[in-house]
Amino acid sequence: MSYLVLYLLTVGDLSFSSGGTGPLTIRTVDDLSRAFASLGFFRFGAIAVVSLGPLTYLFSPLNLLVALVLSSLVGANVALTYLGLVQPRACGLESSTGILAGIPALLSGAACCGPTILLVIGVQASATIITGFQLLIPIAVVLLVGSLLLVGRQVNPALL
Repeated sequence: MSYLVLYLLTVGDLSFSSGGTGPLTIRTVDDLSRAFASLGFFRFGAIAVVSLGPLTYLFSPLNLLVALVLSSLVGANVALTYLGLVQPRACGLESSTGILAGIPALLSGAACCGPTILLVIGVQASATIITGFQLLIPIAVVLLVGSLLLVGRQVNPALL
């Protein structure tokens, strides 16, 4: 859940403003095809704005779908990491390598946060590096699924 919120904050679909105390308001667009309008690599247009006090959410169905897929994969990897730490034998791992199952889950945070971190810390990045960030989401999905397959197929349910 926290990864989902972090992803939506990073792509700009979820924001907080100070001083907002208004009631729940929902505004929608007339043209629902905006949901398929690409605003960048794996970023799509919003079709509704939901505001509640200081919280504003730009509802973009495709951005939400990407966020749900990534957060589900991260959650499953974190669960396998926990299992690898608590019962490494059930995962077919040595006790010292149980933590290695979580490396893809930790690295996948760069898929949504990488460009923002560059801006926040003020690193001068070339256009080539920034362009390369568009590949992080597909790479993160491949790594997360690969991690689940590699570790998940070694889990012995009898040892749980």
